[in-house]
Amino acid sequence: MTSWYGPDGIVVEVIVLDRRPRLRVTQLVNGRRYLVAYCARVADVARHVDLADLVEILPFPRCPRSAIMGR
Repeated sequence: MTSWYGPDGIVVEVIVLDRRPRLRVTQLVNGRRYLVAYCARVADVARHVDLADLVEILPFPRCPRSAIMGR
């Protein structure tokens, strides 16, 4: 699933809850993750975090070392 990261430990994740897509907003505080909200719309997320501050971190697939070395 997709996740966006914001300031102050905010994480927004796309999940399925009761067979409906939702956006889960959580916050990391002192090493513990707390639920902030389940949101049905992006506008609901905007009440908890500035959307312009969110970034998506994409995992890159690992390529074989031989591809890097040009072999």
